[in-house]
Amino acid sequence: MTSTTQDTHSTSKDQGQMGTGRLHDSGEHHPVAPSEIAIGVVIGRLSEFFDFFVFGIASVLVFPAVFFPHLAPLQATLQSFVIFALAFVARPIGPLIFRFIHDFYGRGTKLTSALFMLGTATAGIAFLPGYNAIGESAIVLLALFRFAQGLALGGAADGLPSLLALNAPQKRRGWYAMIPQLGAPLGFALAASLFAFVYTSISPADFTDWGWRYPFYVAFAINVVALFARLRLVATPEFTELLKKRELLPAPLGELFRTQSANMFLGAIAPLASYALFHLVTVFPLCWALLFSDLPIKNILIVQIIGSGAAVLTMMASGIVADHLGRRLTLAIGAVLIAIYSGSIPVLLTGSTGGAYAFIIIGFALLGFAHAQASGAVNSAFGTRYRYSGAVYTSNLAWLFGAGFAPLIALSLTAKFGVALVGLYLASGAVATLVALGINRSLEMRDGD
Repeated sequence: MTSTTQDTHSTSKDQGQMGTGRLHDSGEHHPVAPSEIAIGVVIGRLSEFFDFFVFGIASVLVFPAVFFPHLAPLQATLQSFVIFALAFVARPIGPLIFRFIHDFYGRGTKLTSALFMLGTATAGIAFLPGYNAIGESAIVLLALFRFAQGLALGGAADGLPSLLALNAPQKRRGWYAMIPQLGAPLGFALAASLFAFVYTSISPADFTDWGWRYPFYVAFAINVVALFARLRLVATPEFTELLKKRELLPAPLGELFRTQSANMFLGAIAPLASYALFHLVTVFPLCWALLFSDLPIKNILIVQIIGSGAAVLTMMASGIVADHLGRRLTLAIGAVLIAIYSGSIPVLLTGSTGGAYAFIIIGFALLGFAHAQASGAVNSAFGTRYRYSGAVYTSNLAWLFGAGFAPLIALSLTAKFGVALVGLYLASGAVATLVALGINRSLEMRDGD
């Protein structure tokens, strides 16, 4: 843990230089500004989250009917969520595979390959025939494309978020840690808007037949735009020089896992509160509305889009709070608020229509506040030598533990025991966050930080 403090002190001299947004190389290259890095980060994250939310929404509105028509609606949705989770199982594997491309062909080639795989897998789903056409082969193909999505997203790390965090001014680190997270609500809002438009513009039969495929086509186009936006930075000599100065290069895997295993474990547990909430306000309300209530799907999508706007605002508020109180304390406050919110879930979801909508909007607001600092508070535990690789592997493990199975668990608990157990499940994530943050702080105090 002490390496964190040492690395922070060792890089403090050029924090002021980078905090002003400029790095002057040898006078031959144009400087790279943090604002350029921020734009690249947001565009990249937006495209990745858009792909994942398109699949997540389709897992409720489309896949049960198209790929599991032979099952009852509840069982079909549960099977759809099993396939949904495959991408999160694949995410920790992705960096291991694409590491070889990085080592032999460079960061730009690795990023291009990963995003091409992500876009191809997402767009490929749009061309899949359903169960009624080719039987179980359709399910197998859907699972393979989903697994490929996870591999690609795991391998698409470009170092931009870590670089942005390290180049942030000393007193603005909470704000800069928040910026990459904006891609989540923006990506969801775009995905939900497309589905809402298609869902309400054509008949239910046409939507199930061909209309649902349109957002998957759009995903490929967005990935192309994101690829060029990120390559514009990643492929430049200036970016490479910045990575070298900040030591943001892949660390040897054996050394990483041998020396940073404690940080990686705590880092994967610390954001569980926000990650568990992530799909409980984006994917779960849709299946709850379809299977357990008579609320119109169109209304749920519109309320979720409003909620994503609330998340953007609370993310910005979180950045301001974190700059005054610290990122870790802000993350802890978010976990406490989520724990309180978890106790209200049964009242909100089993009450009036307004209560259900309040569940979504309040949940999005809390998600924005907590998720904004999830990666920044965790990644700061790594010294610069391990920051790039540590952040990549820890983030993918956190998504696996916290978010990958959340829709499946929430729907299973609701079907068997009611929504009260969903609140308990969310509360357990908040407790895990607080415990991990407490252990991390104790270790730092023991090491003299």
